[in-house]
Amino acid sequence: MSFRKVVRQSKFRHVFGQPVKTEQCYDDIRVSRVTWDSTFCAVNPAFVAIIVEASGGGAFLVLPLHKTGRIDKSYPTVCGHTGPVLDIDWCPHNDHVIASGSEDCTVMVWQIPENGLIQPLTEPVVVLEGHSKRVGIIAWHPTARNVLLSAGCDNVVLIWNVGTAEELYRLDGLHPDLIYSVSWSRDGARFCTACKDKSVRVIDPRRGTVVAEKERAHEGARPMRAIFLADGKIFTTGFSRMSERQLALWDTNNLEEPMGLQELDSSNGALLPFYDPDTNVVYVCGKGDSSIRYFEITEEPPYIHFLNTFTSKEPQRGMGWMPKRGLDVSKCEIARFYKLHERKCEPIIMTVPRKSDLFQDDLYPDTAGPEAAMEAEEWVAGRTAGPVLLSLRQAYVPSKQRDLKVNRRALLHESRAPAAAPAAPTPAAPPAPAPARLSAPPALSTGTAAPTGPGRLEEVLQEVAALRALVAEQGQRIARLEEQLSRLENGHV
Repeated sequence: MSFRKVVRQSKFRHVFGQPVKTEQCYDDIRVSRVTWDSTFCAVNPAFVAIIVEASGGGAFLVLPLHKTGRIDKSYPTVCGHTGPVLDIDWCPHNDHVIASGSEDCTVMVWQIPENGLIQPLTEPVVVLEGHSKRVGIIAWHPTARNVLLSAGCDNVVLIWNVGTAEELYRLDGLHPDLIYSVSWSRDGARFCTACKDKSVRVIDPRRGTVVAEKERAHEGARPMRAIFLADGKIFTTGFSRMSERQLALWDTNNLEEPMGLQELDSSNGALLPFYDPDTNVVYVCGKGDSSIRYFEITEEPPYIHFLNTFTSKEPQRGMGWMPKRGLDVSKCEIARFYKLHERKCEPIIMTVPRKSDLFQDDLYPDTAGPEAAMEAEEWVAGRTAGPVLLSLRQAYVPSKQRDLKVNRRALLHESRAPAAAPAAPTPAAPPAPAPARLSAPPALSTGTAAPTGPGRLEEVLQEVAALRALVAEQGQRIARLEEQLSRLENGHV
C-alpha cells in the first residue's frame, strides 16, 4: 500500500495572508452603513476608492495608494450624487476613470485628477440616466473601451457607451426579481447574473437573450452571487435551505447538476467571491466575517480545492481587490485585499513563500493589461476579443492617461475612418469628431519641436555611451560585493 499521494500538490497550498503595519492603513474613514451587499471599495494600481457616509447625498473617497495614515475629515470627496452611493467600479482601461451607481437612479462617470482630489468633485464627466429605481450594480466591459453595464432595482440591465453617453442595449424582462450580481465573461461576449428568484442566467447582451439558465442554483432565500471563470465555467456562492453557506461550480454547457458543491458554515453574511484568472484561485469573503477563505479551481474532481483561511479579529464591512498589475511581484505577492473596518481600511497581502529572489514565471503568467482590445463600436458590430495581455516580468509602468471626453453627437453606425498621413491644412470643413476614447494614451510630445540633425544624433549617442559605461561599472561593483559576501559566508575574511 502506498501513502505517497496523501496531500494534493499545489503551489498555492502555503499561501498566507498578512495585514500591513498600522501606519500603512487608511484611518478615520466613515465607511458607508447602507444596507446593500456591495463591496463598498474599489482599487486599482493608482487609487483606492471607498464609499463613505455623507449627509444630504452620496459620496465616496478617492485616495492615492500612498496616502496612508489618518485621513482628515475635511479631505475632499466625490459627491455629485443626491442619494447614497451603492456601487463603484474603476475603468480597467484608465486608472483615472471611475463609475458610480446610486439610490438617485443615476450612473455617473468621473475623471480623477493625476495626483488625486484637492477639492470636492461634484461635476461628473457624464451622467447616464435610464433606470427608474436605484442602481446597485456597476461593471465595466473587460475588453471593449467605454462600455459600461449597470443593473438597478427596476430589474433592468442597461449597457452604455460612455464615450457617446448613449444607451446601447436595454435588457428588460429577463429578470422577474432583484438582481444580486453581474459578472462579465473574460472576453466580454456574455455575462452571468444571480437573481432573487434563485436563478443563475447566462445572457448574450448583443442578442438580448438568455443563453442558459439554472433555476434554484441555491435553495436558500438569502442573497447569492455568480462569477464567470476564465474557462467559461461559473462559480456561485449562496445558501442552502437550512441557511448554510455554499459554494458551487457550474458548467455552462450543462447546468443540470453542479460540478462541485461545498458547504462552509451557517453564518448569515453574504459571501463575496474574488477570482484571479491567472492562478485560478477564488477568494471568498463574507460580509461581517473576520476571515478570507481561498480555493483553487482545477480540472480534476472535486474541482473546488480548499487551500487555507486568513483570519483576523475584526469583522469586514466591505472588501477591495487589487488588479494583478498593481501587485509587488518581487515579494511573490499574488493578491492584495483592502479590508474595510467600521473606521478604517486595512490592506492585506497574500504571499506565496519562495526562497528565490528571481521572477516567478509560474506565479505570474501574462495578465490583463490596461489596453483595450477593441472600441465600443467594434463590440456592438459583433466582434469578440480576449484581454490584451501584459507581462509582469518588467516592473509595470503606467502610461499617462488622456482625459475622458464625451462626444454626444457620435453615432454608432458611423465607422471609424482609418488614420491618414498628415497633409497640409486646407480650407475644407473640419471632419466630424470621432467617438471619444476614454483611455488611449496621448502621443509623447514636448512644448517645442525637438531639434533634428547630426548635432542632435551625436548628443544622443554620447549619452547612450555614457549610460553603458555606468552600467558596466555598476556591474563590476556588484560582482566584487558578491565575492566579498561569499567569502564572509564561507568564513574567509
